[in-house]
Amino acid sequence: MSEQINHHRRRFFGMTAIALAAVEFGVAGTAVAQSALPAVKAGTNTSFEALKRVNAGVLDIGYAEAGSADGPVVLLLHGWPYDIYSFVDVAPLLASAGYRVIVPYLRGYGTTRFLDQATARNGQPSALAADMIALMDALDIEKAVVAGYDWGGRTANIMAALWPERCKAMVSVSGYLIGSQEANLKPLPPKAELAWWYQFYFATERGRLGYESNTHDFAKLIWQTASPKWNFDDATFDRSAAAFDNPDHVAIVIHNYRWRLGLAEGEAKYDAYEKTLAALPMISVPTITMEGDANGAPHPEPSAYAGKFSGRYEHRTISGGIGHNLPQEAPQAFAQAVIDVDRF
Repeated sequence: MSEQINHHRRRFFGMTAIALAAVEFGVAGTAVAQSALPAVKAGTNTSFEALKRVNAGVLDIGYAEAGSADGPVVLLLHGWPYDIYSFVDVAPLLASAGYRVIVPYLRGYGTTRFLDQATARNGQPSALAADMIALMDALDIEKAVVAGYDWGGRTANIMAALWPERCKAMVSVSGYLIGSQEANLKPLPPKAELAWWYQFYFATERGRLGYESNTHDFAKLIWQTASPKWNFDDATFDRSAAAFDNPDHVAIVIHNYRWRLGLAEGEAKYDAYEKTLAALPMISVPTITMEGDANGAPHPEPSAYAGKFSGRYEHRTISGGIGHNLPQEAPQAFAQAVIDVDRF
């Protein structure tokens, strides 16, 4: 699988096999990363080494762990409607490279549970990011490479913006994903609005009931439209769909999308975070952004967000019909990006 790398404002020194070319950011280069990782076909693995749980903040977080307990830490964050199995092939690759790999279920997924039934089932993005900082605290992790896509990519972005001292580096599929309620009030062009159809569906009581009644079929439809060239089988989907049986899943998903449109309140304890995020802060930690060449989900063009990263930065477009769930569809490319950004 080839990897097209668009460099922004910089180039690597000492790399070999670099072919110079003019691309959208001006003077740029194209290179194929030289990987020491073993070749792996997507779908090779079907389980994790270990599944664990830990009390962290307001949650009892379920997570997979792989690799050496003494290795540098990588935190891998999944999206909606997916789960930790997006990284089932990535985790052993990173473990083989010496990393301690932590793959948590986000709130509302899998074995993650709220510790108190009275806690608000809040899906606002800053709450999810705060969960991950609490997880790092609970596991005595001072700093980690954070990497994710979809909700997980947004969570990684927020962590890097609000807690840069806890983030050694970042890999983010679809780039800069920080938003705000104010920004979301601005209408998009009709074609872009169409791509967000489910967000408007979830804004209605009919949509909430529909998602609650048809969660698995809904998720499968999103998988198919977001990754139109990914021929996943029933076993692959069913393995992840089990995570949606979480008793808080529907509430978290509906609140997340309603909050984005300003139709649901957040919690006051996150107000300061949201104020900072509404200013769309720069991200200073070393970053590699990625995009699949067949991503059918709403996503910005790389040129729209390249200027939001003030540290060392690259963008990689992964070819071969790769869709929205990039780490599961192209695990070797994703794992290589984690290793490479850690070496920036």
